[in-house]
Amino acid sequence: MKEYIFFDLDGTLTDPALGITNSLMYALDKFGISVESREELYQFIGPPLVDKMMEVFGFSKEKATQALAFYREYFSDKGLFENTVYDGIPEMLCELQSCSYKLVLATSKPEKFAKRILEHFDLAKYFCFVGGSDLEGTRASKDAVIEYVLASLGIADHSKCIMVGDREHDVIGAKKCGIGCVGVLFGYGSRQELETAGAAYIAENVKELGKILRSV
Repeated sequence: MKEYIFFDLDGTLTDPALGITNSLMYALDKFGISVESREELYQFIGPPLVDKMMEVFGFSKEKATQALAFYREYFSDKGLFENTVYDGIPEMLCELQSCSYKLVLATSKPEKFAKRILEHFDLAKYFCFVGGSDLEGTRASKDAVIEYVLASLGIADHSKCIMVGDREHDVIGAKKCGIGCVGVLFGYGSRQELETAGAAYIAENVKELGKILRSV
């Protein structure tokens, strides 16, 4: 039985598509860029945004950092609450907590935003620690966030932990830290993406996720 369960936020606990895409469209408009459909921007849900902007739009690091600043103008005011909790998540977290698991948030989203989102949706009460990226970008990758969480909680035995996430970045980041990962298919990653990255388990839905977590 694992002692700590690390959860990703976007695409794992909540569906942030509306807020993230609105924030991206706001930022891209500053550069005269428009997209034909909101769905084109779903690929930005999960990965570090600066890296993804450089990859998709060919931005320089400086331009991508400026775009991120514009993104946060909208997100910090409106976008973070344009979000919904997946059905069954509060009940699953409550059950896991009642079974004495220590629940931890490990997200590439800035920690200050992650805390506000958890509090807004009344999920903060389930977590013993909230770990996220910093606004300066020095802790943006998933493995850097996980290492920060491990150090903050003083966890030396990584076999006591398991990660839950919907994208390859969650799986790869966890593996770099010596932690297994459960991939979920109700978020924004495909089965192929998660399997290729090396997910130890894959859950089709929240109910199945809860069963897997109680059995590993």
